Amino acid sequence: MSDVARGDSAEASRLGEVARLFLKLGCIGFGGPAAHIALMREEVVRRRGWLTDQEFLDLVGATNLIPGPNSTEMAIHIGYRRAGWRGLVLAGTCFIVPAMLIVLALAAVYVRYGTAPEATWVLYGVKPVIIAVVAQALWALGRTAVKGMPTGLTGLVALGLYFYGVNEIALLLCGGVAVMIAENARRLRRPGRATLSGVAPGGLLGLATAAAGGAAAVAGAASFNMTTLFLVFVKIGAVLYGSGYVLLAFLRGDFVERLGWLTDRALLDAIAIGQFTPGPVFTTATFIGYVLGRVPGAVVATVGIFLPAFVFVALSHPVVPRLRNSPWAGAALDGVNAASLALMAGVTWQLGRAAIVDLPTAILAAGAILVLIRSRMNSAWLVMAGGLVGVIFHVLRS
Repeated sequence: MSDVARGDSAEASRLGEVARLFLKLGCIGFGGPAAHIALMREEVVRRRGWLTDQEFLDLVGATNLIPGPNSTEMAIHIGYRRAGWRGLVLAGTCFIVPAMLIVLALAAVYVRYGTAPEATWVLYGVKPVIIAVVAQALWALGRTAVKGMPTGLTGLVALGLYFYGVNEIALLLCGGVAVMIAENARRLRRPGRATLSGVAPGGLLGLATAAAGGAAAVAGAASFNMTTLFLVFVKIGAVLYGSGYVLLAFLRGDFVERLGWLTDRALLDAIAIGQFTPGPVFTTATFIGYVLGRVPGAVVATVGIFLPAFVFVALSHPVVPRLRNSPWAGAALDGVNAASLALMAGVTWQLGRAAIVDLPTAILAAGAILVLIRSRMNSAWLVMAGGLVGVIFHVLRS
C-alpha cells in the first residue's frame, strides 16, 4: 500500500473514531457543560490517550476565553486536534445533532399538545425544578468566579444595571474591560506592556464586538421572519460567555422583551426541554425555532447559535498556548464571568416569579435545591421527577 493510501486510511479511521465518540456523547451527555467535559476527559485522556491531562486543560482554558457553548467548543477542539479540519466539523456536528433531533421531536409534541391539561401539569412540576437547578449552578459558579473585590463589585454593579435595563452584551463587555484594567493597572503604566504574548488587552472580548453591534439591527423587529431569527441566534452564539445558563438572559431579552415573539411561560417551557434532554443546553434554540417557524425555523435557529462556535475554535486553536499564559485574557475572563453571574441571578429572579406560583411549586423548588446540595444527582432525573410530581398533583386534584 502506498504512503498516500495509508495516510488516507489513517485519516478515515480517525474521522470514524471522532464521529462514533461524539455521537455517543451527544446521546448520553446529561448534566450540562461540566458533566460533558468530565465525560470527554474520561474518553479522550484516560481511555483513548488522544490528549494528555495538560493538553486537555489547555483546551478547557481556551473555551473559557472565547464566547459560545463550552462543552460544544471542547468537542470541536478535540475533533480538530485528532483529525484536522474535517474532525473539527464532524465532532461538533455529531455532538449537536442527537440533542437537536430529540428537542425537535419534543417541540413537535409540545406544539400539538402543549396546552393540553396533561402537558400543562407536567410543565407545572418541571418549571420550579429548573429554577432550582439554575439557582444551584449560580451558587456553585459564584464561589469560583468571585475572586476578590474587582470581580465581586463588577457582579453587583452588573446586576443592578441589568434590572435597570442595560443591554446584556454591554454588561459583559464592560465587565471584562473593568476587571482587566483593575487587575493590570500597573502594566498599563509601563510603556510597551500593552500586550503579552501577542494577545492585545481586550482582544478576546473584541471577537464579540462586531456581533454586539448587530444587536440593534434585530432588537426593534416585531413580526416573525427567518432572517431575524437567524441573526438573533448568531448574535447570541457570538457573544455569550460563561455557563450555558446565561443563555436564559439573552433569550428573554431578545425573544420576550425586544421582539415579543415568546411569553415568559413559553421561554420556561423551552428551557425545561433544553434541560431535560442530553447534549448542549444551546439546543434550546432548536425548540424556540420550531415553535416559531416549525422545522425550517428549528434548523435556522440551531445553525445560527452554533455557527460562531466553529468559527471561534478554528481561529483560537492555533494560539491556545499563548492564551493560556496571558494575564490580560485571564483578567478579562474574570470580569466577563462576574457579569455573567449577574445576568444569571437577574433572569433567575424574573423567571422564578413565573414558575413558583403557589405552595406546591415553592415546595418543589426548595426540595430540588436540597437534593442538589446534598447529592450529586443528575439534574435530568430531577426534572423528570418534577414532571411526575406535577402529573400526580393534577390527578389528586381531579
